[in-house]
Amino acid sequence: MYDWAELRHFRYLLTILEKQGFRAAAEELRTAQPNLSVQARQFQENASVRLFRKIKGGRIRATDTGIAFKVLARFLLETRDDVLDALIAIERGEVNSVRFGSTPLVDQALFRTFCDLHKEMLPVCPVRPTHGDAMHLAEEVVTGTVDAAFVTLPLHHPDLRIEELRRDRLVVCLRRDDPMAAKASLQPSDLQGNLAVLYHPQRHPDAHKRLVELLREAGIEIEACSWASQPSEMQTLVKEGHGLALIREGTSLHEELTTRPIVGVDWTVDTAVIFHKTRHPKTVPILLKRLIRQLPANSKETPLSRASTSVQASFLTTKRPSQRTKDNAAQMTLIG
Repeated sequence: MYDWAELRHFRYLLTILEKQGFRAAAEELRTAQPNLSVQARQFQENASVRLFRKIKGGRIRATDTGIAFKVLARFLLETRDDVLDALIAIERGEVNSVRFGSTPLVDQALFRTFCDLHKEMLPVCPVRPTHGDAMHLAEEVVTGTVDAAFVTLPLHHPDLRIEELRRDRLVVCLRRDDPMAAKASLQPSDLQGNLAVLYHPQRHPDAHKRLVELLREAGIEIEACSWASQPSEMQTLVKEGHGLALIREGTSLHEELTTRPIVGVDWTVDTAVIFHKTRHPKTVPILLKRLIRQLPANSKETPLSRASTSVQASFLTTKRPSQRTKDNAAQMTLIG
């Protein structure tokens, strides 16, 4: 459909827009300015778009479409590089096996999809899944024991590349026969004295600390509670009547349990993929791009349609309409 569009067109036009002129772009690309002008004109005519307007002094100014083009062209050229890096590494026999990790709080369907995509791309390469806590997996990625891992945020490490994938709303998990289950939604005050099943603090200390802070902001003080090391253990404790819990919306539930949203707050679980900035299998970046393409772009819980935030600072978002907006919401990562 767009066979006339070649990668050189995107590289040429991206340089023109970044340099804000043809002369500077021609010098950067080491090509003749007339040739650059012809390529730019042909691309815009074939695509029926206008990427820039000429202004005084031979300069140009990007249109709204041109601004979007710069972002998308960079993505396209980066993807080209990732594809070539992966092919070269495979040809050299550098990707013989991979080990991918996941924390218990991550949606395991998402993790399995990532592993399956790698098997599809390179069937002869064994994929060895491993599980552990966020901090433990992060250290294994740094040392090279694990090639990439799915974790919940927050997480900080100077050697890691941290790519946020998805945000899922936190909801209250309770028994179906609980009197509060008769409500369509719960107030934050309903959690006071009843939120008594939590993920063990030592499994993700930063997350637990931030959760306690956000609960206090909502007027909720954690009293005596039960700790769980796995999401399934949290449901078991709720089912046995030990109190309410916070879980990821969409989690498969025991028959005796149900969930309710919380009015006035917007708390989310933020899932990210981590891998070493320089020492990682060259198949991982392009695999990550394929996974992101499969995420539901129309879901408000995906990062594609939510306000852009610092990945390493995000975790659980709390929103109070009268005090803050989504663009400046406090964030942390908690339960998967």
